[in-house]
Amino acid sequence: MELFSLRLAASHMLAPSVRHLAFERVDGMPFAFVPGQFIQIHFSYADGTPTRRSYSIGTVGDGRTPVQQLEIAASYVEGGAATALLSQLDEGGTVQASGPFGRFCLQPNDTNQRYLLVATGTGVTPYRAMLGQIRQLVATRGCTFALVYGARSEAELLYGEEFEAFAREVPGFTFHPCLSRVPRAVPRAHDRNGRVQVALGELAPNAAHDIAYLCGNPDMVDEAFALLKAAGLGVAQIRREKYVSSR
Repeated sequence: MELFSLRLAASHMLAPSVRHLAFERVDGMPFAFVPGQFIQIHFSYADGTPTRRSYSIGTVGDGRTPVQQLEIAASYVEGGAATALLSQLDEGGTVQASGPFGRFCLQPNDTNQRYLLVATGTGVTPYRAMLGQIRQLVATRGCTFALVYGARSEAELLYGEEFEAFAREVPGFTFHPCLSRVPRAVPRAHDRNGRVQVALGELAPNAAHDIAYLCGNPDMVDEAFALLKAAGLGVAQIRREKYVSSR
């Protein structure tokens, strides 16, 4: 496993408990990855025991061109060791990392017509990284994409305005925010009150032309998987990645 050093270039708060961090390799090398993959941040507990945490790469890429900045969204967990590290990291500070890892990616041999992308919380990060590929697939294959994103309130819709802007720019992409606790003061056309299963059911999943991606809270992933299976989608048509909070 190759370890490399990352330097924090910029950061900002995406939500009250989620920080967007943009890193650059200390050695100045570009970073090659496929959208949907993740990196691992390596550090030690207070007693010196080594550990690591996984973070999906959020940098928008095309899957072919290496990037200079590696972006992640870090959710803060009360009492979490990684939270202590990343919440206190100043610009110019460094961390050790490895990767990329994972296969939660758009597959070049797919022949489906529509993609259903479902997420909660920071599980939306890999879909942000896929936006460049999505634009290409809409243009070259005529695919359509529906992003169904669950959050408790508008303030917790990570990258929500980016997805709204992308939907206006790319007609084959639609964004469906699902707000489970606090509706928007001024609702938008695709807003739904409730969990992601509400909008996902309304999209009428169809095994004849759909492939689904599920990313985020394990309960959401399991429930959405059951909904899709009941609609007739096979296991090969449902790709999953569960996010489990660790201290």
